[in-house]
Amino acid sequence: MAFGFAHLFGRRREAKSHPAGSLVALHAGGRAVWSARDPATLAREGYPKNPVVHRAVRMVAEALGGVPLALSEGDRELDRHPLLDLLARPNARQGKAGLLEAVAAHLLTAGDAYLEVVSIEGEPRELHALRPDRMRLEAGPDGWPEAYEYRVGATVVRYDQRAEPVAPILHLCLFNPLDDHFGLSPLEPAAAAVDLHNAASAWNKALLDNAARPSGALIYKGPEGQGLADDQVERLKEELEAQFSGAANAGRPLLLDGGLDWRPMSLTPQEMDFLSAKNSAAREIALAFGVPPMLLGIPGDATYANYAQANVALWRQTVIPLLGRIAQAIANWLSPAYGAELTLTPDLDAVEALSAERESLWRRVTAADFLTDEEKRAAVGYGART
Repeated sequence: MAFGFAHLFGRRREAKSHPAGSLVALHAGGRAVWSARDPATLAREGYPKNPVVHRAVRMVAEALGGVPLALSEGDRELDRHPLLDLLARPNARQGKAGLLEAVAAHLLTAGDAYLEVVSIEGEPRELHALRPDRMRLEAGPDGWPEAYEYRVGATVVRYDQRAEPVAPILHLCLFNPLDDHFGLSPLEPAAAAVDLHNAASAWNKALLDNAARPSGALIYKGPEGQGLADDQVERLKEELEAQFSGAANAGRPLLLDGGLDWRPMSLTPQEMDFLSAKNSAAREIALAFGVPPMLLGIPGDATYANYAQANVALWRQTVIPLLGRIAQAIANWLSPAYGAELTLTPDLDAVEALSAERESLWRRVTAADFLTDEEKRAAVGYGART
């Protein structure tokens, strides 16, 4: 009901020469207001407030955290190793899945992720994921990170990256063409879509609070050249706000006197089709995070024939590449502590979504009579028999 009142009742109107002597409240579109593009604001406007961002991040992070990791030294796969034990229980509060989920979620929402290693006599004992918004990078004379500062309230901890044999902080970041040190979060290119999706939700909520219809205009048909007094304007505004605004007053009849007339200002169905705008914004958000819109329940997407194909695309195009990058970065970071060149790779045999692909591969390799048994084992990702 308050729609347009600022134009109608903001101040005493001057007399206008018009045959009907009427005043009409009109409302025009204003300039778009966008959220700030700093990582903290993007994460705050995205993950806690937007259901599409929240679900996309959780879908990728939880899928990634549940995949077993295979450790190898050269061509030999290791069944037991201190690094595997460390990853299985990285700290007192988390297991492997929780740690990897936190790292992946930080990468997706901030573009950066930080892991801290706690070592005793040079041996890694604990791993902790640190919040990117609390970390500050200190560059050395050559421009590369020399130290990191982690601030929690008034407490600041400085991590010297020149420590041996392992630097205390592993900084993972997504590619950013405009920054030498910090990554680019998928939230940044999707920021406009996030704002649009959030604004559409807020608009629809406001419509529901106001009887699910747009406001109208009060037309004053008093004597020509005479407007409403200021006290009359204020009293009218107060009565309308108290008695006719909000969902509880939906459909309540409006009694007008003193030459006032109510004229609804309706919108066309195309102008009110915010659901289509929300779905379009949701698809852009899903695209930025590499999640097929079908998996998020967003209508209007026919890229994949069925849910299973969309799920395979999620794993192949998003989850596996991100997990492979995180796993190998951890192996390269901690290898000096164990005096060996270690390799961490996702164990794809444990991924149920890829079982159809795996079965097809095994069937083709088994039927290849021109391959030896060792070549067949190598073709399906297994090492030589020991």
